Amino acid sequence: MKSLKKLFNYFTLSEKLLWFCSVVLITASFVIFDSSGYMNFAASLLGVTSLIFCAKGNPFGQALMIVFSLLYTLISYSFAYYGEMITYAGMTLPMAVFSLISWLKNPFKGNKAEVEVNKLKAKEIVFMFILCSAVTVGFYFILKRFNTANLIPSTISVATSFIAVYLSFRRSAYFAFAYAMNDLVLIVLWTMASAQNKAYISVVVCFAMFFLNDLYGFINWKRMHRKQKDSSVR
Repeated sequence: MKSLKKLFNYFTLSEKLLWFCSVVLITASFVIFDSSGYMNFAASLLGVTSLIFCAKGNPFGQALMIVFSLLYTLISYSFAYYGEMITYAGMTLPMAVFSLISWLKNPFKGNKAEVEVNKLKAKEIVFMFILCSAVTVGFYFILKRFNTANLIPSTISVATSFIAVYLSFRRSAYFAFAYAMNDLVLIVLWTMASAQNKAYISVVVCFAMFFLNDLYGFINWKRMHRKQKDSSVR
């Protein structure tokens, strides 16, 4: 009981409302459009919960992201979105593991529930974009070989996903912004899928909620960074 109370008090009122509204909308879309797709529903709830923890800089969010990546890989396979399947299985999942290790190794002043925010140097940002370009081009031909549905949006998703997972691993506040951009791409992808199968509308709603949560995560990480800098100066 004390643990639940502590967890409840851990989040601000706005964070609780954001999570609650996300869960309500995801649940409603599941009931209306996809009452049999329990894996989609479970992945959506798990994903939105992981994001609220990640927004706080809590490594537990990365642990949940590992499980979400496994489920999302299976969902992507079901609609032949091999780009998403390969991206999550071969990049997002392992990078979530590396990010979890990185966040656990870099707590802010010993607080294991808050990672220390890192600011990337210009050289590393240039390196990241060069690496992203190489990965994206490589994935384009791989996805084309597998006759991936909606090839161009799928390839763009690879690029935004790579930047997001790289920044997450490096503990940059901009990882959440990159994920928000990836969410927009995924909203387009799954909207295309839902035109053929209405069950995927629930996935569209899921990523719409992810978009709002990632935007909040970006804002909160910028706030965390300022607080951590001020605290270090004192």
